[in-house]
Amino acid sequence: MDAIGRAWLSLDGLSVGDAFGERFFTLPELALERISRRELPAAPWTYTDDTEMALSIVEILIERGSIDQDLLAKRFADRMQPDRHYGPGTEALLAGLKTGREWRRLSKSGHGGIGSFGNGAAMRVAPLGAFFGDHGLDIVCEQARLSAEITHSHPEGIAGAIAVAVAAALAWQNRATGPLGPTWIRTVRDAVPRGYTRDAMGEALAVPPDATIVEAVKALGNGAGVTAPDTVPLCLWIAAHASDGFENALWRTVSALGDRDTTCAIVGGILALSHERGGIPQRWLQSREVLPIGPLVGR
Repeated sequence: MDAIGRAWLSLDGLSVGDAFGERFFTLPELALERISRRELPAAPWTYTDDTEMALSIVEILIERGSIDQDLLAKRFADRMQPDRHYGPGTEALLAGLKTGREWRRLSKSGHGGIGSFGNGAAMRVAPLGAFFGDHGLDIVCEQARLSAEITHSHPEGIAGAIAVAVAAALAWQNRATGPLGPTWIRTVRDAVPRGYTRDAMGEALAVPPDATIVEAVKALGNGAGVTAPDTVPLCLWIAAHASDGFENALWRTVSALGDRDTTCAIVGGILALSHERGGIPQRWLQSREVLPIGPLVGR
């Protein structure tokens, strides 16, 4: 499978996960009751900003072969639909871009002048890791950084994007070899710059594969804080130990609650690459809202 095919495969996993997780944003007790019954939501499953921003990344990679930050910033702004549930910081930044303001100033001036360390750069980046899945990790890391900086200039926001992009690239490289496992987490962690996100990924290595999702959330977070350090580690732990496929991993992810569209998007974007055709249930793909760009290569 070529780079575009890999990116599209990951985008399918990301968008299905995003739309699936979004359907469970309800009272926790109601969500958990539906999850315990494995009650699939009624179609169509509409996607959120996770997918909308990932679409722009995939388009730029197809058009340019690498991240062009100015063009990607414009594409983010042009595509933004506020009803896709953008975070307030990103929505304000993209609204500023639409009025002609410069993204570098907006990104660095946000969040009290330190830039965003939210999970937004991580949620959209798995297809980038897939696209560069046959390159060295240095290229994956650099391209992930470029994609993140437009909206998330804080080192931790960038670290989250690097982690997920590397995770996706390595998932492709290790496809069909069984569970990705703790060695995969360790390799991903070692590619990430030092900081809270990397440290939290190290903590994922200490959570046993057979831990309950409640125990894993207690140790690693579930994205409820909407930051990279409290979102990415749980996603990597779930993906690493997903021995029973995409579907079961997504049910496990959504049962963690928290920022469930984003955690499901990250896990879905990674695990779609673990097997060459993704393992995404056809019913789930058909339930997801149709994407505005089509697969540019055969699946």
